[in-house]
Amino acid sequence: MLNIFIIALKIIFILGFLVLIHEGGHFLIAKLCKIKVNEFAIGFGPTIWKKQGKETKYALRLIPLGGFVNMEGEEERSDKEGSFSKASIPKRIAVVAAGGLVNIIFALIVYFSLMSFTGNNISNVIDSIIPNTDAQLSQLQPGDKIVKVNGKNIYYKTSLDKVLEECNGDLLEIEVERNGEKYTFQVNPMKEEYNYTGIAIANSDNLNTKIAAVYPKSPAEVCGLKANDNVISVNGVEVKDNPQKMVDEINKTLKEKIVFSIERDNKVQEIEVVPEVKANYYVGVYLKLAENNFKNNIYYAFWKTGEFAFSIIDNLKMLFTGNVSIDQMMGPVGISSVVAETNGVADFIYILALISISLGFTNLLPFPPLDGGKIVLLLLEAFRRKPLKEQTEVAIQMVGFMFFIGLSILVTYNDILRIF
Repeated sequence: MLNIFIIALKIIFILGFLVLIHEGGHFLIAKLCKIKVNEFAIGFGPTIWKKQGKETKYALRLIPLGGFVNMEGEEERSDKEGSFSKASIPKRIAVVAAGGLVNIIFALIVYFSLMSFTGNNISNVIDSIIPNTDAQLSQLQPGDKIVKVNGKNIYYKTSLDKVLEECNGDLLEIEVERNGEKYTFQVNPMKEEYNYTGIAIANSDNLNTKIAAVYPKSPAEVCGLKANDNVISVNGVEVKDNPQKMVDEINKTLKEKIVFSIERDNKVQEIEVVPEVKANYYVGVYLKLAENNFKNNIYYAFWKTGEFAFSIIDNLKMLFTGNVSIDQMMGPVGISSVVAETNGVADFIYILALISISLGFTNLLPFPPLDGGKIVLLLLEAFRRKPLKEQTEVAIQMVGFMFFIGLSILVTYNDILRIF
């Protein structure tokens, strides 16, 4: 019972707090722009607490899944003093953008702080060379600091891994720093092949072999595997509730078909998947663990935070290019399940930052009724030098609202299937 109470508190805190700072961003900039705010509310449904300020009513509502800032002249255009609709376009854009930007800035600060105290960073300095590899033949040495690979700057292991992901096994041009001098070496990368099926497992920590998502155009999708299929065996070997064994069986024999025995709708069936053979590439060296001190921790936290931000942008790009399916999207139910499974303060803070930055970027997408869509309408007004007809703007917002309601229902349905 206590555990359920703690989980509920974590979920309410994350959802409530992120909405608070998001709406707080709108509220603060509106006040700075001298726009009248009639009400600032956190949550929806019945009011459980309220206080009337000099100009603004502050309210806390029962359901902590949203909130709003009700500005004079926002819903219906008004000629009153302090009206949102009478403010200049730059001021209105600033007010609308503030919510998402606050979520993004907050997430970056929190993530940077977390990474600053984490330590255990792997540097770009070679610790040892793997024998009988091209790295050894090329005369790379322990102590060499890898500065660039194929012209791209290397700051630590993750930036090296990213270059290797894109190299396709081609010859690497590696620039290193040794005793204050720069040297360049040509190295053929090591290659490790694996079977790519295009499935993602729901939660390996809980020893679950249910498929969380199937990537678009992947071998798994082409051959008929679906999200929420529960994998029982691979090539006749039982793997249920053992995700590592499942991965091992998938990669046991390259290039050959894989027979998945899956449970779907309480029925067991077999599906054959012909995998793609893909490869991971390595330089052939082990890198040193960076010294755990304040200067190093700040340095690596900076680069990790940048990658954290760009990874969210990349994921959004993948969604719109069809490389990520709707099955992989997550709504409040899915987010709540992830929050419930957090262990320890660091894990909880990481999820807080991840949800905050995702909320911020998503909210700034240029689609009504999101804040980004409102910004597009304001830019259109600036271009036309006059606003759209009020009925037209309401219709655009309503179409967008109905689309997102439908999307939310579908995402929530998928969330429930993943959990149960």
